[in-house]
Amino acid sequence: MLWSLIKIILFVAALAALTLGAGYLLETSGGIRIAVANTELNLGPLQSIVAVLVLMVILWLVFKLAGLLVAFLRFLNGDETAITRYFIRNRERKGFNALAEGLMALAAGEGRVAMSKAAKADRYLNRPDLTNLITAQAAEMTGDTRKAQEVYKKLLHDESTRFVGVRGLMKQKLAEGDTDTAMKLAEKAFALKPRHEETQDTLLLLQADRGEWAKARETLNAKLKHGSLPRDVHRRRDAVLALSQARDLRAQDRMAEADQAAIEADRLSPELIPAAVMAAQAHIRQGKPKYAARVIKTAWERQPHPDLAAAFAEIAPDETPDARLKRFGTLTRINSGDPENRMLQAELNIAAEDFPAARRALGDLATSDPTARSLTIMAAIERGEGADDSVVRGWLTKALTAPRGPQWVCENCHSVHTRWAPVCENCSSFDTLSWKRPAHSEIAMPGSTEMLPLIVGSMGNRADIVAMPTGVAPAPSDGDGRQGQPAPEDAEILAPTDGPADGLTGEVVIADAAGDDSRKSR
Repeated sequence: MLWSLIKIILFVAALAALTLGAGYLLETSGGIRIAVANTELNLGPLQSIVAVLVLMVILWLVFKLAGLLVAFLRFLNGDETAITRYFIRNRERKGFNALAEGLMALAAGEGRVAMSKAAKADRYLNRPDLTNLITAQAAEMTGDTRKAQEVYKKLLHDESTRFVGVRGLMKQKLAEGDTDTAMKLAEKAFALKPRHEETQDTLLLLQADRGEWAKARETLNAKLKHGSLPRDVHRRRDAVLALSQARDLRAQDRMAEADQAAIEADRLSPELIPAAVMAAQAHIRQGKPKYAARVIKTAWERQPHPDLAAAFAEIAPDETPDARLKRFGTLTRINSGDPENRMLQAELNIAAEDFPAARRALGDLATSDPTARSLTIMAAIERGEGADDSVVRGWLTKALTAPRGPQWVCENCHSVHTRWAPVCENCSSFDTLSWKRPAHSEIAMPGSTEMLPLIVGSMGNRADIVAMPTGVAPAPSDGDGRQGQPAPEDAEILAPTDGPADGLTGEVVIADAAGDDSRKSR
């Protein structure tokens, strides 16, 4: 630091002296007369300036020769590397200057210039660990992937640069779409540097995309261990992976293992709706309805969802509409003001043919916050109360163009999904789907939210509006429904629906009085 300050002061002093001398020289008319021994030289102003420049060059050479002489004297004194170091310092200075210029060119987007400067720096420095990386990145910038791949392969031979080479090749394979090779390279990079956060994320995404849930959970645990993931985020994502593992196990008909994984997923993240649904179904299969009800109520308290209501119905699939309405009271008292809760109560009352109660439960939802589902429910209420067909058709016409309500929306790319998935189908991001209203309705509502999932039962001689989830239909009623009116023979279909998630299918039916010409939509 002090030596640098001294050099700066000497440089400024020399520059000031030269400037002052040049000023004096220009003011003199006769030039400069130099007398040495018996020799005399007379220099004009221009000749004097040239002489000063020559003198400066001579002094620079003298300093260089003096440095070389000092190095030679040290060599004679026993320092065997003194002369070598003298020349190496000059080469290093040129090499690092070229390296700095290469980095600046790379940052400026000048790929070919960066490659040229990197080659020059390599000649002077002989440090491939520094120059090869610039060359590879510059080659990628110019589109020369073959050159970049060659350089990355060279980096594999040096232990200090092996990780950089593996990571570079991995990113190339990802860009090419070769996920199999990218997976192997990601595993190798993770083994070399398990703390590297980008490698952890890449490996986790690849494992999730391939459905290797057990390995993905190991990678996620490594992220937690090395401090690159908060504990609450780890629990949520671990639950997502456990749930995905449970779904695969269930597809393989390994129900015991699937139930265990689903229950673990719900324990890790009780607010994860698909996990709560699967865990409730697992408890039902194990003959533990109270545990199933507790799981659903916990998730419903955080966010009501139609799939939770369908799972709650599965606890007692053969109950009558009145019994179902009473049992669901313990659920509907939670988050009573939520639109999903109000629509559920309306559906339950429709199933029990208490249409005024259904209207009270729905309130002004069909007008203040209209969605396809709330308008369809309103059409069902009007039909049940014997309203004119034109009134029913009016509500259904509004339902055709109304917003679809909450759906599974990716927080990253905002694409809408028909059902929950651990990885977004559009942008391949992990654990980004949330149940909310999309900015723009893009797809049809999933069946579990568009149908009337819990309106069950059959009225032998009365107009019926029936939504029948598979496996949860109650025993038929005795036929003396309340406030129902005979449907006209040309009864219309209320709402077409698709099958909901997790194997449930629903239908909305309006049957004529005799039940002969009933038409339904699946």
